[in-house]
Amino acid sequence: QVQLVESGGGLVQAGGSLRLSCAASGRTNSNYAMGWFRQTPGKEREFVAAISWSGGTTYYADSVKGRFTIDRANAKNTVYLQMDSLKPEDTAVYYCAATPAASGTFYIRAASYNYWGQGTQVTVSS
Repeated sequence: QVQLVESGGGLVQAGGSLRLSCAASGRTNSNYAMGWFRQTPGKEREFVAAISWSGGTTYYADSVKGRFTIDRANAKNTVYLQMDSLKPEDTAVYYCAATPAASGTFYIRAASYNYWGQGTQVTVSS
């Protein structure tokens, strides 16, 4: 089992920045692909960004490309999401996810992930 805990959410004005963190604990001695998703009330969970175990491969949703950056520090069992130029439409609960994967693999479907954090709220005011 792997436990994921997100932090770093909050309230920010449009155009501002936030940096989310996701700390993993438990069985972290395997290779895990990681991802960030977000969800607003009444909508399905939406893919935001993904990163391979090695960190050498990343992928972004078109809606955040050029504004968000995903990276990871495997020595700290932590993955980050740097969010810049935030927009009100980025308001959501952000979830971190993990799943065992080969070194260069990443996933963009929520169903591909085995482990999820509890989420952290991000609110962007206009």
